[in-house]
Amino acid sequence: MKNAVIGNNKQKANLIVLGAVPRLLYLLQQETSSTELRTECAVVLGSLAMGTENNVKSLLDCHIIPALLQGLLSPDLKFIEACLRCLRTIFISPVTPEDLLYTDATVISHLMALLSRSRYTQEYICQIFSHCCKGPDHQTILFNHGAVQNIAHLLVSTSYKVRMQALKCFSVLAFENPQVSMTLVNVSVDGELLPQIFVKMLQRDKPIEMQLTSAKCLTSMCRAGAIRTDDPCIVLKTLPCLVRMCSKDRLLEERVEGAETLAYLIETDVELQRMASISDHLIVMLADYFKYPSSVSAIADIKRLDHDLKHAHELRQAAFKLYASLGANDEDIRKKIIETENMMDRIVNGLSESSIKVRLAAVRCLHSLSRSVQQLRTSFQDHAVWKPLMKVLQNAPNEILVVASSTLCNLLLEFSPSKEPILESGAIELLCSLTQSENLALRVNGIWALMNMAFQAEQKIKSDILRGLSTEQLFQLLSDSDVNVLMKTLGLLRNLLSTRPHIDHIMSTHGKQIMQAVTLILEGEHNIEVKEQTLCILANIADGTTAKELIMTNDDILQKIKYYMSHSNAKLQLAAMFCISNLIWNEEEGSQERQDKLRDMGVVDILHKLSQSSDPNLCDKAKTALQQYLA
Repeated sequence: MKNAVIGNNKQKANLIVLGAVPRLLYLLQQETSSTELRTECAVVLGSLAMGTENNVKSLLDCHIIPALLQGLLSPDLKFIEACLRCLRTIFISPVTPEDLLYTDATVISHLMALLSRSRYTQEYICQIFSHCCKGPDHQTILFNHGAVQNIAHLLVSTSYKVRMQALKCFSVLAFENPQVSMTLVNVSVDGELLPQIFVKMLQRDKPIEMQLTSAKCLTSMCRAGAIRTDDPCIVLKTLPCLVRMCSKDRLLEERVEGAETLAYLIETDVELQRMASISDHLIVMLADYFKYPSSVSAIADIKRLDHDLKHAHELRQAAFKLYASLGANDEDIRKKIIETENMMDRIVNGLSESSIKVRLAAVRCLHSLSRSVQQLRTSFQDHAVWKPLMKVLQNAPNEILVVASSTLCNLLLEFSPSKEPILESGAIELLCSLTQSENLALRVNGIWALMNMAFQAEQKIKSDILRGLSTEQLFQLLSDSDVNVLMKTLGLLRNLLSTRPHIDHIMSTHGKQIMQAVTLILEGEHNIEVKEQTLCILANIADGTTAKELIMTNDDILQKIKYYMSHSNAKLQLAAMFCISNLIWNEEEGSQERQDKLRDMGVVDILHKLSQSSDPNLCDKAKTALQQYLA
């Protein structure tokens, strides 16, 4: 059987159909079977697992994993190795759920204990761990079972395969995990700290696979805060190694992995972004990622065509990701990216790619570049980027919607020429629907974009926004538990309530509800910024011609303004003073009555106190207000 199935998928499938798997598993688990027979059974099962994904599914259906795990309790090393080899093949298959490894905690403990048995047990177990470690829960389980201590010494094994699998283990254990990363920094093997060992593995004379994986380990540790971004091992070793991986002479897979890891390394650090941008003509070098495959029509083989298109997608995705990270903060770098040949066309094309991953990476890249005022006014306008972006926002999955709506926020800033056409294309309705999303980031972006849209807008646009949102939804957002949603909603209200005719118009239709919302926020348990923004909205209302009466006839609100004039926080005092100034301004009709009412409430006494304040802003504002009474 063993000889018949080696390298022959058809024969493997035939044997499975004929029912060989249950029989092999039966012999494997029989106590009466000789160790040699049980080992041969594990070898044949391992060979069957190396076939198609359907083969692996058939093996899983026959409950092969519990049988093999049971086999690991045998005293015979050869049998243990055969079981581990088969388990490794099954676990690295995409059809095997990783959680099958974690159903029984004793399994992990036993695998850790087996690590010391032979170089084969070390290689297979590390490979199982690195493939089955997906996310923080798995990382924590492995970490708590002593993975770091048990695997660290394998980095100096005489076997290259063992060193490599141990390295891969650390790259997945440390990814986005501060606890593991902080531990790795202080672990030493033979008197050498792990970061130093990783740096040695980065050297040019080491195999590319080893260079890339050790760069991943150092990158994860850096992003988790365990290694500083200005540490020489990052600046002089990791970053140059990853830039090197992006060059033309590397294999496609290496170029993809190099670019994606570099994008992650520099994503949040402007100094690393600047360094990478001037390393080895990286910005120009990435343009080559879009030129693969050079000639699709020349490829006759359909299978090869699929393979090439897959690589083309991966390359474009990696390039967009890296461009997004490079241009995240620096205006000069953004300019260089946009000036790269056909860059804007490539991004626009990327927004309608069939691959969702490429679309997401293209939107990320666009979002990064949209932070540039200059580019919003030039390249973004020349290429009418808003059109494909609005298209992306229709029925996109949340992951893309979040980044696309963030980009839209930037395109709706008052100096962006795209603002008008976006408005005309029905953006208000789209954004109002985003504010109702269960996804927090989408709610924030929806309201943020509306806030930008309302800034210095015409009355019609403001009315459309209020109509689109509905008072009910506005209240919902003002009572949102997330402070970002609340702040952006207050920002929207503030922008809506600007310029007198608009203030009066909006307050004549929505005044009652807005005053109610303002009261609730000023009474609630909110931070200083929220209260300050709310008082600024009141100051805007107080600037209206007819709207100010809504404050003057509301004794509850007047008492609150008075209370905040004497608050311990200067920002709140100042915001409350703006309200008072707008209410008592002499040149406006009815100012005398308003002044008298506020004097009776004791506001003038507070103004006298504030005119002696050590805070120059408060002092000036109080003196200006008092002059209104003297005029």
